[in-house]
Amino acid sequence: MAASSFPSPRTIGIFLAFMTLCLLPQSTQAITRHYEFNITMQNVTRLCHTKSMVTVNGQFPGPRIVAREGDRLLIKVNNHVTNNITIHWHGIRQLRSGWADGPAYITQCPIQTGQSYVYNYTIVGQRGTLFWHAHISWLRSTVYGPLIILPKENVPYPFTKPNMEVPIIFGEWFNADTEAIISQALQTGGGPNVSDAYTINGLPGLLYNCSAKDTFKLKVQPGKTYLLRMINAALNDELFFGIANHTLKVVEADAIYVKPFDTDTILIAPGQTTNILLKTKSNFPGATFLMTARPYVTGLGTFDNSTVAGILEYESPNSQISMKKLPIFKPTLPGLNDTNFATNFSNKLRSLASPQFPANVPQNIDKHFFFTVSLGTNPCDQSQGCQGPNGTKFAASVNNISFIQPTTALLQSHYFGQSNGVYNPDFPINPLHWFNYTGNSPNNTMVSNDTKIMVLPFNSSVELVLQDTSILGAESHPLHLHGFNFFVVGQGFGNYDPINDPKNFNLVDPIERNTVGVPSGGWVAIRFLADNPGVWFMHCHLEVHTSWGLKMAWLVLDGKLPNQKLLPPPADLPKC
Repeated sequence: MAASSFPSPRTIGIFLAFMTLCLLPQSTQAITRHYEFNITMQNVTRLCHTKSMVTVNGQFPGPRIVAREGDRLLIKVNNHVTNNITIHWHGIRQLRSGWADGPAYITQCPIQTGQSYVYNYTIVGQRGTLFWHAHISWLRSTVYGPLIILPKENVPYPFTKPNMEVPIIFGEWFNADTEAIISQALQTGGGPNVSDAYTINGLPGLLYNCSAKDTFKLKVQPGKTYLLRMINAALNDELFFGIANHTLKVVEADAIYVKPFDTDTILIAPGQTTNILLKTKSNFPGATFLMTARPYVTGLGTFDNSTVAGILEYESPNSQISMKKLPIFKPTLPGLNDTNFATNFSNKLRSLASPQFPANVPQNIDKHFFFTVSLGTNPCDQSQGCQGPNGTKFAASVNNISFIQPTTALLQSHYFGQSNGVYNPDFPINPLHWFNYTGNSPNNTMVSNDTKIMVLPFNSSVELVLQDTSILGAESHPLHLHGFNFFVVGQGFGNYDPINDPKNFNLVDPIERNTVGVPSGGWVAIRFLADNPGVWFMHCHLEVHTSWGLKMAWLVLDGKLPNQKLLPPPADLPKC
């Protein structure tokens, strides 16, 4: 459907928009669900600016995928644009099905113009809110959509059953072509231009110029319970979100049920999802409230400090009430750099850890790793100098290694025994040089450049400490691990103390996630079981940092049993 044929935001019916959730076949058996994604160019207008951009099925954001735990998904992607494309199903475990994970040149070669590829995977032991997005260059700025996994039939939520479920997905709108933006930034070595607006379900909202008509509206009834499925698909910013005069009850994070808690504001990083229950009040007929989001900023780089707004509108039994005469209430969000709120919010997140939904935290660790995550520099290859610090080019690294993207897929080269010259299996378990990571930055900000991966035996238990550094200024980094969930067993500020900090680890009910923010000027410790054979990407979900090289990959070897081995590649796997 052409973007120009979309109904006006004023007339979007919530019932129709989310009917999919109610129309799943009433079957106790897991079934196969078929979807087709057509990658096309579409003219879309926001902020009085029309641009042609890459979309799925002509929609921005893209179509919603709804399935149940245990279902098999077959999603055919047809590429009708000049860009290469891949799709990543963010947060799906992809047990033995790494060929369907989607990051370009990690688990697959991209789908080229005129080609198709069927992503084939089964949802095992997962339910909740996830999302899908392009995973090549900066195309995910326009190519993304919700991925909703309902519990198995007749399995209730471990919280109040909502009257309605509403996906709310944050994004960023760029008036310019994002591929041109990052291409220019990598060429000049400087920071890329920032977005022109944040969006809620593709709409910037009434606080931006020329955008009042492009405002997401959620019409609600008094005294009802709404499940808001929050997704941060923004390219480069963590976001605070709140609804004026309303309390939000957090019940899930990254498709994992949590111990419920109330808050006025949530913090959600790119790549993260959060489900909240909204109980509407009984005494606000016809009232309107703003729901707003703006960034949480820790670094020294450029960012958009504007605010996206949607409207929560109470239905009124009195049609004579003039909405224009009623006040619009505005929420108060934390300050842009309110690290204290960010820390307190993350500390409230705990796994449900119930008999039905246990927190299986690895207790005995086979492999201990300590990784620094840093911004740094590369030498400039232009005679006139570059726009990075002191004439250099910006770079980013893990353990001072800035990842060089290969030209063939890592998983393919591993599976066929052709890894020589593609990658080196000797990623360091610790930084090669110790320094005061959060103190005065060292004089040498240069990083090394390589394609290194970390090899893990099947079923090994891993503890990984991720340490932020102040080389070019401390900054929060939302790190996403493909192929696994992990438990966040500890976090703190300053340099990690391997003697004393583990004494305070939470090994009982830590939050289980797929994306975690490494605190600005601090560290986070995660644990996971390497029970999924394949090659798995780990990277910062701030897209600019990924482009600069803040990424690496894990290779989990096959186990001994047949059900512990990576399945063969599909016949239609794209070629490089």
